Amino acid sequence: MKVRKAIIPAAGLGTRVLPASKAIPKEMLPLVDKPAIQYIVEEAVAAGIEDILIITNRNKTVMEDHFDRSPELEQKLATSGKKDKLEEVIRVAKLANICYMRQKETRGLGHAVLCARSFVGDEPFAVLYGDDVIISQDPVIGQLCRAYEEYGLGVVGVKKVPAADISKYSSLSVTPLKERVFKVTDMVEKPQTPDQVLSLYSILGRCVLPPEIFDILEHTAPGAGDEIQLTDAMRELTRSRSMIGVDYIGTRYDMGSKLGIMKAAVETALRHPEIGKEFREYLIKLVAGL
Repeated sequence: MKVRKAIIPAAGLGTRVLPASKAIPKEMLPLVDKPAIQYIVEEAVAAGIEDILIITNRNKTVMEDHFDRSPELEQKLATSGKKDKLEEVIRVAKLANICYMRQKETRGLGHAVLCARSFVGDEPFAVLYGDDVIISQDPVIGQLCRAYEEYGLGVVGVKKVPAADISKYSSLSVTPLKERVFKVTDMVEKPQTPDQVLSLYSILGRCVLPPEIFDILEHTAPGAGDEIQLTDAMRELTRSRSMIGVDYIGTRYDMGSKLGIMKAAVETALRHPEIGKEFREYLIKLVAGL
């Protein structure tokens, strides 16, 4: 079954990047000339997603404004003869059918996904974590959607993480099926002891889930951080039906961390068609003087 809908949970408080996130949602921090959330929406659209629900909170209405039309700005650009910029701002407003829902309590990623039940209905859906910008010529969520269509099982995007960092992430029990594709039979969120570590493969940033996940989330008790963890619900899914893990092709940036934001900004600038060459020359001179 084709995956047509996507959820982008973006209601987090962004405490790791304070004080910037006090007034500006971390999802709106710019990577050259586009906010992080736009990269995520564009990834979903490039993968064929038609309807997108962004989960927000009361301090993030600026995201809604970004994807809306702006008649005053458009008129100013039109009268100034700035045709390219006019076309771009209109394109952003027409990327997809984007809806918004507030997560009125910050009760975790699992709770945020559960809030979207009425939007999803009885069909599979993609989840693109709002903290993760992933750059790839082949949209990462598209890689996962193809795996869902092939196997008919929930799919998680996975990567190996350093052993020293596994306690910050999830740990998956995986069996190879083919190149970059695994069968997932168990998972643990934020393993705290060596015996809890199933492998160094962890879920990073993307998943495609069947609608049955909502019934599981309904009775999922709070887990790590006293929040309803999506990983705990997916763990129940893996034990009953198993899931698929895709070691996706793409570069992931953690937009919830200061270092991740800076890496994303620098590497995006290097690839930017307008400033990439000049920025590369600047970096070469800067590094030579360090």
